[in-house]
Amino acid sequence: MMKGAVPVLLALLFSLAASQACAADAKGPDADTFTLWQLPNQTTSQMMSYVIQTVHGKVVVIDGGMVGDAPFLAKFLMDRGGRVEDWFITHAHDDHLGALTAILTEAGTLQIGAIRGSLPDQAWMNQWGDGGERVGYELFRQALEGAGRRVEELSLGQTIKIDGVGIEVLGVKNPEITKNPVNNSSIVLRLSDAKKSVLFLADLGTEGGEKLLKGPYADRLPSDYVQMAHHGQNGVGEAFYQRVHPSCCLWPTPRWLWDNNSGGGVGSGRWKTLEVRAWMDKLSIKRHYVMFEGIQEIK
Repeated sequence: MMKGAVPVLLALLFSLAASQACAADAKGPDADTFTLWQLPNQTTSQMMSYVIQTVHGKVVVIDGGMVGDAPFLAKFLMDRGGRVEDWFITHAHDDHLGALTAILTEAGTLQIGAIRGSLPDQAWMNQWGDGGERVGYELFRQALEGAGRRVEELSLGQTIKIDGVGIEVLGVKNPEITKNPVNNSSIVLRLSDAKKSVLFLADLGTEGGEKLLKGPYADRLPSDYVQMAHHGQNGVGEAFYQRVHPSCCLWPTPRWLWDNNSGGGVGSGRWKTLEVRAWMDKLSIKRHYVMFEGIQEIK
């Protein structure tokens, strides 16, 4: 073997192992863990849309994205049976609840079981939300009313079991936090079974993250996968990610945000994505699942 070939071969083997470290072999008839999909945006906006399917085919949705993401999401769900057991809305922002708003407004064959969340009342939103936030939330509330539906309130520490998947509620709305208020009222969910665990942070900010670190469920934060808070920028702090200590990261992040590109090239924007990416480099993350690369499937 040529001089230098051994280190190169070892590096390639390590890279291959790392790329597979957070994803089990393709599911077969005897699969024993849930499948998770991170869906891509159908507009240029950042958004968040996750679909989980249990080993026996039950489907759970977290958020869903913008109104413009609704047709793609609805078809994706219809292709998987057309029934959602539980639909979680993490917080009151259009890029998270807009798709469900549209789906509830338009009559269709998609069946939805429980809609769950920990959302503020309209009075709180009127006081602390900006104009766009208030309008988007009111449209969501109208869609719920028109469909004869309501959001079932989650409680801190609650655990929901769906076909072998445990869903732990580690964080609920934080109405006392009035800095970055709507984002800081994101719910935090941890999904797990015997094979893997996934922590969803939605758009939780620094203040909400610090509260969670000091709270009674901080010891439940460590997870195999973490969904990067606020699309990977200006969310929870570095110490929070250190506590989670993930092996892999889920980035609901469009290309422009990933590169912090406001039109003038990489690093030209005001976002903090590059800084957060550097934090994760320190943690030796084995794989990044990034939204702009298309549908991300984790088995």
